[in-house]
Amino acid sequence: MNEALERLKLDALLVTHAVNVRYLCGFTGSNAALLASPRRTMLFTDGRYTEQANAEAQHVRVTISRGALLPEAVKAIQRHRIASTGIEAEHMSAAARVGFKRLLPKRARLRDTFAVVEHLRQIKEPAEITALRESVIAGARLFDTALEAIRPGVREIGVAAEMEYSARRAGAEGMSFDTIVAAGRRSALPHGRASSAPIPARGFVVLDWGVKLSGYCSDETRTVHVGTPDAETRGQYNAVRESQQAAVEAIRPGATAGDVDRAARNALQRTGFARYFTHSTGHGVGLEIHESPRVAQNQPDPLRPGMVITVEPGVYIPNRGGVRIEDMVVVTATGCEVLTPTSKQLITL
Repeated sequence: MNEALERLKLDALLVTHAVNVRYLCGFTGSNAALLASPRRTMLFTDGRYTEQANAEAQHVRVTISRGALLPEAVKAIQRHRIASTGIEAEHMSAAARVGFKRLLPKRARLRDTFAVVEHLRQIKEPAEITALRESVIAGARLFDTALEAIRPGVREIGVAAEMEYSARRAGAEGMSFDTIVAAGRRSALPHGRASSAPIPARGFVVLDWGVKLSGYCSDETRTVHVGTPDAETRGQYNAVRESQQAAVEAIRPGATAGDVDRAARNALQRTGFARYFTHSTGHGVGLEIHESPRVAQNQPDPLRPGMVITVEPGVYIPNRGGVRIEDMVVVTATGCEVLTPTSKQLITL
């Protein structure tokens, strides 16, 4: 953080995004602000979190406020004579910014910053990778639950419910996002949230889910087929599997996020399915389900060891069905490691 402040020529950064507060000091409460400077870091929260803040927050000075938090931060800025303060512009409303600036002494400077902590979060520490690995493994176990639940006539939302119930019983803090179960023609919807539609007697079923453990998210997609698939259906599935593998093989330090996306699209181009791939190839994952880097066309961000990204190409043919296969992958010093243990063979039910 100190290097970032020096680069931005700031004396302090006011962090108000709850996930970034947690990343910097460990506090998980829902109401917090963190004032980080080279000399000291101060956490502001309210009386509901007195015990929790003192137990969780590391290497910070905790202030319990009886009112709004931003005035307490202003008092600290005045007390420590902080001349220039950055705010997380994408996480502070215009009204809050105006109110905060109005409270500051005239001599104090306020500057908008963007994704300062998010940039730090791109590279996962070994403990974070361990947490992500555990979350991935816990999430992968739900695939067997899904396979047991999927039957013609069962509602998509019923399959999702079985998966989410199993996740909670196994100790998950919650799901990373709303579980996707999209069957038959609905599988052609890239983000087809589980609906009341029944699973048809024949067709693809796209399952996209993830769990949270210790605050860290997992994200996995597998596609299965109800009934015996014909040659055309198998061809669609195999094209996506080859595309996904090509993208995984492109991951290495120094390669760009755009390079990985291009590898996935080139593979689909060779099999004639590229025009049915309608979203980016992946994204970073950590304390949030969508983090940087964005693995998409023309993205110049170089991959670095410690980054954890998804690789999830898909082919969605309207009125027929869709296929997506997704793994979580960590960039290593020599290439990458696929964290997701689930088989990618086409399973028929």
